[in-house]
Amino acid sequence: MSVIAFAADTGVWLLSTPRTSYALRIDATGAPCHLAWGPALTLEEVQEFVTEPAPPPSSFEGRPSVGDELPVDGGPRYGPPSLQVRFADGTRAFEWQATGHRVHEPAPGSAELVLDFRDRLHPLRVALHYRVHDDSDVIERWTVLRNDGDAPVALQRADSAAWTLPLRDDYRLSHVTGQWSAETQLRRDLLPFGETVLTSRRGITSHHANPWVMLDAGDATENHGQVWSAALAWSGSWRITVQRTPDGRAGFTGGAGHEGPSLLLGPGEEYTTPVHAGLYCEGGFGAASRAWHAYTLAHVLPHPQEIQPVIYNSWEATGFDVDEAGQKALAARAAALGVELYVMDDGWFGGRRSEEAGLGDWTPTPDRFPRGLTPLVEEVHRLGMRFGLWVEPEMVSPDSDLYRKHPDWVLHIPHRARTELRNQLVLNFARHDVAEWAYGWLTRLVGDHGIDFLKWDMNRAFSEAGWPDRADGADEVWTTYVHHLYDVIDRLRADHPHLRIEACSGGGGRVDLGILSRTDQAWPSDNTDAADRVTIQHGYSQLYPARTMAAWVTDVPNQLTGRSVPLRFRFHVAMAGALGIGGDLFRWSDAELAEGAGLLAEYKRVRHLVQQGTQHRLRAPVDDGPAATQYVAADGGETLLLVWQRASSPHGRPSRPLRPTGLDPAARYRDARTGAVHSATVLRDYGIQPELPPGDWASAAVHLIRVP
Repeated sequence: MSVIAFAADTGVWLLSTPRTSYALRIDATGAPCHLAWGPALTLEEVQEFVTEPAPPPSSFEGRPSVGDELPVDGGPRYGPPSLQVRFADGTRAFEWQATGHRVHEPAPGSAELVLDFRDRLHPLRVALHYRVHDDSDVIERWTVLRNDGDAPVALQRADSAAWTLPLRDDYRLSHVTGQWSAETQLRRDLLPFGETVLTSRRGITSHHANPWVMLDAGDATENHGQVWSAALAWSGSWRITVQRTPDGRAGFTGGAGHEGPSLLLGPGEEYTTPVHAGLYCEGGFGAASRAWHAYTLAHVLPHPQEIQPVIYNSWEATGFDVDEAGQKALAARAAALGVELYVMDDGWFGGRRSEEAGLGDWTPTPDRFPRGLTPLVEEVHRLGMRFGLWVEPEMVSPDSDLYRKHPDWVLHIPHRARTELRNQLVLNFARHDVAEWAYGWLTRLVGDHGIDFLKWDMNRAFSEAGWPDRADGADEVWTTYVHHLYDVIDRLRADHPHLRIEACSGGGGRVDLGILSRTDQAWPSDNTDAADRVTIQHGYSQLYPARTMAAWVTDVPNQLTGRSVPLRFRFHVAMAGALGIGGDLFRWSDAELAEGAGLLAEYKRVRHLVQQGTQHRLRAPVDDGPAATQYVAADGGETLLLVWQRASSPHGRPSRPLRPTGLDPAARYRDARTGAVHSATVLRDYGIQPELPPGDWASAAVHLIRVP
């Protein structure tokens, strides 16, 4: 149970989650400062952290750069500020003055603390928000700024929160890096002294980094050790700065926006930062991931209780060459395979014959769909499947009717070139008229045709991110764009409660807790090569649950890498998330169709474990051995092990058994395929040796069910 307690004599606030504690107080200068974040403490025990700050050893040190709840620009502070403001008179500093606090229950099972402050001179108010939940150790933090004056205030930096770690001998930073088609590559490196900046300057979350970090003392493993982590719920540009100070402390601050842009806060206006959620846990990186997965299911996703359907996507089969007859024939093959949701990808609208034209003209192409989309949608529904559609609402082709009519609607800077990437420009969603246009055609499209699902894509980063119609537009774009994007999706879903949405940005360019709070799943990478996907999916799982991860079985040789692996291996890799089929079913042989139907049916029997169970990464992907992950039912009654091995073990090297976890220790489990019965104790302590086919690209799915 989560509790918020206060000690009036020392001014200490204690936030208690089911297994952890977070403590802070307002110091003698009026600044909110951190006390503790870690294992559970009582309010009496927290008092031991309340000490007077030691004087700086020299006139060059100033206030410690780690330890404030929201470091500001002002006074003897020399670390990275979380809050930088510039007032109309040119003053750039901020001085804390506490004005009160509030504790309330925003929803059953949750508690929220709000600490209110203002600047000592100017009428700028700052409220620090902390929210805890009875069922999670995740602490949600955000900041609200309000201009109560009659002159604008420039917010040059407004992070959501700063986090401080307890003193340790060493620190290690875990995060993901990558690029298009190689996202979420996990990195674990010792934290260097100084400042380490993780950021996106692209207007989207980005393929190159993701807004979360994990820190440990350098001794944590998958199953042991203390881990501190935090994730930012924001789908635009962002920045997280991790510090390791000369005196050995560590902490980090994070929020929306990168360096440079500032937001002008007008008189009476209020700005709310995105949530920056933090988690401390024991039990290593695996326990941290499972805690994040549980939090995402309980407090982020719109419909976490739903089982994701098996999707078929038409892209590899048809490319831009789509028409009513071809899509109906393809849908019939998908239905026979066991697919539950048929998605028609790019090429169905306007003058879209390639990526060089048509974006923005979102009406069905008359010569390809002479009766509109309704006959195709009705046929897909008749086949027993839901119908989905690919859209890219934020983009426009220069060769389109929309651009010819509204060339001012794109992000651009006067007298500068308009950079085309993938032959397209970015529509300025920060403009109210652009957002209204997008909402209008989307809600009509979904409503008029009975669309069940949208694959919402976004295939390029920002450039020339200007807004010439507004004096401060170049700064406002970065924030308002994302808020309008969220608003369009929220309104669309309110209009059509049955609608489900997949977030995509050329693959994993926009995956974060912000977009997942209003969509149902994400496309982690355009790279569908099963061998590469094992690594991509391993990095994805560090924070995001398998239920949100769309994973397709596509054809070989793979379009991107040219690699060929068996159909069984491709299925077993895709079964680690929300399974989809992306291959050209017209090219599949009868044997492949039969094998695919069998494997798809097998996934349906175990997907409740993948999508609703707890995940344990039994063995990380390495070059010289199998990778394996496990999904366990909440009651321990059944489990699924997925195993993938790129290359057969060298002759003479013994294979290591897998040791499943999370099972009922007093139970026995039957292998659903072989009928063999195993004791949970033997499985846990001695392991199981999955039967892998001989040769390279071997894989297995082992489904164990508790014997009554």
